[in-house]
Amino acid sequence: MKRKRCISIIVAGALFFPAYAFATNGYQLIGIGSYQKSLAGAITALPGSNMTAVTNPAGMMRIGHRADFSMEAFMPERSNDFTAIGGGRAESSSEIYGIPAIGWNGPVGSRDDMVFGGGMYGTSGMGVDYSSTLMQPSVYWDGYSSIAFWQMAPSLAWQAAEKLSLGASINIDFQQVAFQQRMLADTNGDGQGDMVVNNFDLSRGASAFGFGLSLGILYDVNEMVTIGAAYKSKQFFTDLEYQLAYGDIDMSAFGGGPLPAGTYKLDLDFPQQAAVGIAVHATENFTVAADVKWINWSDTMDTLAVSGPGGNTAMDPGWDDQVVFAIGLAYKVNDRFNLRAGFNYGESPIDTANAASNMLLPAVVETHYTVGADYSLDDHWDIGFHYMYVPENTVTAGPATSAPGVRISLSEQSFGMNLGYRF
Repeated sequence: MKRKRCISIIVAGALFFPAYAFATNGYQLIGIGSYQKSLAGAITALPGSNMTAVTNPAGMMRIGHRADFSMEAFMPERSNDFTAIGGGRAESSSEIYGIPAIGWNGPVGSRDDMVFGGGMYGTSGMGVDYSSTLMQPSVYWDGYSSIAFWQMAPSLAWQAAEKLSLGASINIDFQQVAFQQRMLADTNGDGQGDMVVNNFDLSRGASAFGFGLSLGILYDVNEMVTIGAAYKSKQFFTDLEYQLAYGDIDMSAFGGGPLPAGTYKLDLDFPQQAAVGIAVHATENFTVAADVKWINWSDTMDTLAVSGPGGNTAMDPGWDDQVVFAIGLAYKVNDRFNLRAGFNYGESPIDTANAASNMLLPAVVETHYTVGADYSLDDHWDIGFHYMYVPENTVTAGPATSAPGVRISLSEQSFGMNLGYRF
């Protein structure tokens, strides 16, 4: 019986991976604010709010002088299913997150060919909160993660020619990260985990500042067609520093034992990405927009490391790069009222070979459907909203992994509003 319990603990230990939080294309939102969400992120060539500062800064030249205030309620449902290895099903109890964004722009002096603006934008961040769940016979598992990622984006846009707009943003970033994952053995068979056999406790949290650069371009091919492109560099962060007590990191299931107290560091940057888009004004009232975006997740989310007095602890989420496709439809009902809808698809950066390593990071959704609208209240104020539905997607650990059959799942909904003011 003791041998069986020990084997169970070691096999379950192979699943142990301290992970982070997520949003939707990987752990990045498909769009910032209600306007971008209503078009499912197909906004590189069709900017419409000040949130374009972090997606295509050239768009600041095309939206007029305005301010935008946005709030989104983001509602994910996540689960880990261990039934294939003799355990139960864990469902996260954290169900709603608020994501704010605010931006503005205005002329540079008396010039009408240049604008300056920016704002503060929540671009990603969520988490999970799993209670103690039977993972394998005699082994219980629980986990928690929380991440908040903010960007400031002071932006300058220039109308370089009649048909050409250029833009650049300095990205000033801030992130907070906390997570914990434990495995406990049931040593007396009473259905409770009573002995910690693996622990990775960074739940006290840490924060770090980062920086990067965004560049954008918009070009009017003719009166009907606009093309756009944007590039955001890798966002380089200072190390996240955690003050840990003895045993906060405990790798006993691997024969390593608890690590000593001290300062432990985690290097977590945000990946570079590039997007191209087109907007076709098919009629005076109807526009179709499409985007293709590449996100270099393999550079920042392939292998991570926590280092400290006890040495280095490698983490291997093993994410792949992601190519995202988005299409948006915009219809002008009249001078005050606009309707929009969108579709966004990006293959999960987590595959069957890495599913068991991302139990706290089930960033596996692929298909997104969105709708939205805005209405001008008067010559200055407008109000908009969006709704997003993301059906559940599940990735199952493959037969060649340490935990074949373990399933991680995610589905999402979100609702948001934007209040805009035109100067």
